[in-house]
Amino acid sequence: MNPTIRRLSVLGLALALPLAASAADYKVGPGSTLGFSGKFQGQQFDGTFGKFDAAITYDPADLAKAKFDVTVDVATAKTGDGDRDNALPTADFFDASKFPKAHYVTTGFSKDVQGNVVADGNLTLHGVTKPVVLKVVFNPAAGGARLSVTGTLKRLDFGVGSGDYKDTSTIADPVLVNGTLNLLPK
Repeated sequence: MNPTIRRLSVLGLALALPLAASAADYKVGPGSTLGFSGKFQGQQFDGTFGKFDAAITYDPADLAKAKFDVTVDVATAKTGDGDRDNALPTADFFDASKFPKAHYVTTGFSKDVQGNVVADGNLTLHGVTKPVVLKVVFNPAAGGARLSVTGTLKRLDFGVGSGDYKDTSTIADPVLVNGTLNLLPK
């Protein structure tokens, strides 16, 4: 082989190696949020969870190796309304004394018809496990990345809201979940 071609081949291989790296492992950094939105008597309310953790493995070029494993302390849910915030951890809603954690684990990733990345996974909430699909937006940044997720679940599928709170004319069944995670390398 011609020495010039050999040097160019070695240079090309050296430049390609960083692109062939496997999915990166991340942890949740400061400023990350995990929230939810619902409707009470037709009015939207927003809430956040004060305590959650996530182990994220992600490379947008290799979705087969991507994985999210998220654990949420449901007793830390806050909406800014004292009555609602006091009710959320009770047996009428999350029953945090019996089911203190919600857990979401991905089962796979794909792209929808618009080219958006979607995560398929299972959410365990209130002792019930159901599939939940999340739209994923991943933006690499210096020293980490920013990951945004959104999806909708039906609270009654998980048994959240008992007694009078099962009435969907009072509290809507669909709940939007959203998160913006500032990811740091592990």
